[in-house]
Amino acid sequence: MIKHIVMWKLKEIAEGHGKLENARIIKTELELLKDEISEIIDIEVGINVVEDAQAYDVVLYSTFKNKEDLNRYQINPSHVKVAGFIGKVRESRVVVDYEI
Repeated sequence: MIKHIVMWKLKEIAEGHGKLENARIIKTELELLKDEISEIIDIEVGINVVEDAQAYDVVLYSTFKNKEDLNRYQINPSHVKVAGFIGKVRESRVVVDYEI
């Protein structure tokens, strides 16, 4: 199994919304992918609740059967659409993928 974890720091204002509203949009759109992309075993999206300069704003924690399923997820048009929005509202991104 593969765990795919991504964290984003968001811009204060982007795409006509503040940081918190964009975080909520990201959470909703990513969680909807569970019903659209069969390769996703599990997905959880959290919005940071602690103000700290080192904290990221949104985290994605997802699980896939193998690397091939993760790769299919990443090129799925539904994921690409959400990723496009995130790319417009984020300042930075960190990611880790690991096997369990």
